[in-house]
Amino acid sequence: MPIATVNPATGETLKTFDPLEPAEVERRLAAAGTAFREHRTTPFAERARLLRRAADLLEQDRDDIARTMTTEMGKPLAAARAEAAKCVKAMRWYADNAERLLADEHPDADQVRDSGAVTARIHYRPLGPVLAVMPWNFPLWQVVRFAAPALMAGNVGLLKHASNVPQTALYLEDLFRRAGYPEGCFQTLLVGSAAVEGILRDPRVAAATLTGSEPAGRSVASVAGDEVKKTVLELGGSDPYVVMPSADVGRAAEVAVTARVQNNGQSCIAAKRFIVHADVYDAFTERFTAGMAALTVGDPMDESTDVGPLASERGRDELAELVDDAVSAGATVRCGGGRPEGLERGWYYRPTVLSDVTPGMRIHREETFGPVAVVYRVGSLDEAVDLANDTPFGLSSNVWTRDEEDVHRFVRDLQAGGVFVNGMTASHPALPFGGVKRSGYGRELSGHGIKEFCNATTVWQAG
Repeated sequence: MPIATVNPATGETLKTFDPLEPAEVERRLAAAGTAFREHRTTPFAERARLLRRAADLLEQDRDDIARTMTTEMGKPLAAARAEAAKCVKAMRWYADNAERLLADEHPDADQVRDSGAVTARIHYRPLGPVLAVMPWNFPLWQVVRFAAPALMAGNVGLLKHASNVPQTALYLEDLFRRAGYPEGCFQTLLVGSAAVEGILRDPRVAAATLTGSEPAGRSVASVAGDEVKKTVLELGGSDPYVVMPSADVGRAAEVAVTARVQNNGQSCIAAKRFIVHADVYDAFTERFTAGMAALTVGDPMDESTDVGPLASERGRDELAELVDDAVSAGATVRCGGGRPEGLERGWYYRPTVLSDVTPGMRIHREETFGPVAVVYRVGSLDEAVDLANDTPFGLSSNVWTRDEEDVHRFVRDLQAGGVFVNGMTASHPALPFGGVKRSGYGRELSGHGIKEFCNATTVWQAG
């Protein structure tokens, strides 16, 4: 895949980039190793000062980088500005909290004495250069949620970004440089996917994090396992959105629209399978379908646009194939389907709601990465749980109910990294983020995330 900015609203190639030569990759790996030896001993106060400066610069650049993201991958401009603002918030949160999160832990004194030690503690040390293989759908946020905790922990970053967002990738390297980080602390590697294995096998690279497809995750995990290197993987999701009889159906339907089409529907944590109890199925489906049908699809640079184009022609075609397969096997199209009228250029797809989907259809098992929703009718809580778990993925989940017993059951039984009750899934720097099953392993954000790329060192001291 070429490294290029291709405007998904028009299909026009705006700018192309040559991949780094092997000698330049080697120079950058050497710089990362040198930078780590210095950065790992930098006091927390200095790390926080640098990260706050980066946050201030990003806040100043918000409108410009938002336009770049919209141009490169098609998200509505308002959503791009919100993404930049979210990154600023996360940077400041880690600058304020990293030292506390990584403070030494002191086991119970009686247990320490029983081990024969006078004192013992757990000390967190950074691992080294971390390779981040990142996707295009949130081209700023996906990187910052890795970079902010990694840099505050004393690690350094190497970014291999998706090949269709090169200008955003280069902006990130420049952002940390302008903030005052020493050379080598954060570098963008403009390379193709084929170069990832060699970089990951380099002994100077200590660990890797990947957000992306299941095949990409398998590949990185396989190489890292062969090299015995730590990885964190955040892969696909087919999140359930369960609506029970006691729910506020009107509010659930309203939020469901946003939950499905956020980022043009191209989000791993977007709700994709709407599992609705029979008692409220008709009321919910009618309101949800009306909300999806009313969305404005168009130029993502237009402030009135709700849904822009998909990021690539291939992505649009794969989404259409899933819908066509379901319809040919008997699914009902309640709204949408196909390209919107008047948008002959670009990779657009109409917000779509399907019902009467059965397990034999591809869309029942595969992730829909675009503005397509599937609505299921269930007759009980047990049936809702079984259907929600009938997926190879387990990233997050949404539950709408006013019954606390329902909440208890869903929290206990849903196979997912998160359960969001009476609201849509969202990420926040204070909360751990990640999944189970084929959605990956490890956690990002919060104290759990910052410790993923630290060595929990046991310090045992006798008298």
